[in-house]
Formats: sequence, C-alpha cells, structure tokens
Amino acid sequence: MPQTDKKPVWTAQILTLFPEIFPGPLGASLAGKALDKGLWAMNVVQIRDYALDKHRKVDDTPAGGGPGMVMRADVLAAAIDDVSKDDYPLVYLSPRGKRLDQELIREFASKKGITLLCGRFEGVDERVLKSRNIREVSLGDFILSGGELAALALMDAVVRTIPGVIGDTDTLTEESFESGLLEYPHYTRPKVWEGQEIPEVLQSGHHGKIKQWRQKQSEKLTEERRPDLWNQYLNQKK
Repeated sequence: MPQTDKKPVWTAQILTLFPEIFPGPLGASLAGKALDKGLWAMNVVQIRDYALDKHRKVDDTPAGGGPGMVMRADVLAAAIDDVSKDDYPLVYLSPRGKRLDQELIREFASKKGITLLCGRFEGVDERVLKSRNIREVSLGDFILSGGELAALALMDAVVRTIPGVIGDTDTLTEESFESGLLEYPHYTRPKVWEGQEIPEVLQSGHHGKIKQWRQKQSEKLTEERRPDLWNQYLNQKK
C-alpha cells in the first residue's frame, strides 16, 4: 500500500473571539507560501462556540466590582480542554507575562506546536490560568486591544525558523539576538546615496575583514542601544 501519512508539521492552535483575524499577514509573503505548502499549519478555534448559554456569553462582570468584563473560566476551560495537546505549550498572551525573546521563540519552535489563548476585555479569570497551568507571555510593556496581534507576532517569529520557509538559512544565524547582539548595519546599491558612501571595508571583498567589521558594529550598537543585552553578552564571554 502507498504511504498516505503526512509528516507532522509545526501547528499553531489559536483560541480567539475573532477568528477572522487569522491568518492575516501570515497568509502573505514567505509565511503564506509556507502555509500553502504545508510546512506549518494553523487551527483557529472560536471560543464563543464553547459558551454555556443560548446567547453564547463568554464574559461577565469582575468579582469585587470595577470596569469592563472578564472572560469566564468555565467557557475558556471547555475550549482549552477540547483542543489542547499535552506536547503543545499552552500560552496566554498577556502584558504581565514573561517577555518574549528569541530564546523563547526557539523553545516554541522545537515543539510540535503551540496553543495560544487570545484574551479580550479586562482579561481572563485567574482560576483558569492556574488550573490549566497556562504560561503567560508578553510582547512588551504596552497594552493591545486583545491577544490576536501578539499571537500573530509570536507565530511569525516561530514560522520563519522552520526549515524551508526562508531560502537562505544563513540569514537566520546572523540576525539580531541570535548571537546575543543586535544585528550590524546593512547596505546595498547605489554605492553613493545623498553623499553617503557604503563603508569601504564592505567593498573590499576581504571576507575576514568584513566579518570583523560586522562583529564590531554589532557590539557597538548593542552597547549603545541595549545595555541590558550588552551586559548579558559580556557575562557570557567570561
């Protein structure tokens, strides 16, 4: 008999009240082509389908009073329990979570997939986060209207690391954060633009000197712009 089973691909499961947001920008460019080719997959789940009443209500007023609404633990648990998989990290996009970085992206990329919970309103009932051992992850110290845009950013960062998505894999190893440093400056034609010339070393053809120049530029930029990363880099070199 011919083999019909397909090799498992990295899969993102998204729990959201707005499934129409997906795939969004991930349906275009390299990520979109990779999605069409089956290099990665996406399963978008409407949380409202797990509501417990005829009005499909997913939220309620905050206990103790206060503005806004809170997503219900019982509805979210029903959705999570139905679709989550043991070998998929279960992540809630939240401004109070661990800051997303390249190390965390590599961790998520090493798994078979990920389940992403996109919150809305004032947030979700704390009890579901604790009972389902959900990891909280943040893009940064700012507030979005919901978790969908954060989920798209996280997915994009993972998808581009999947073999076959980006043609030249060397570009991945030389990007910002891969070495603990920010990426060096880039230049291309024309040789002179508005009085600014491409650095001479980049026109020399001397690969050793070019590599050395790029390393120094990365170190300089990191020290100037991200002292936190620079200190980590120095500690790693000790």
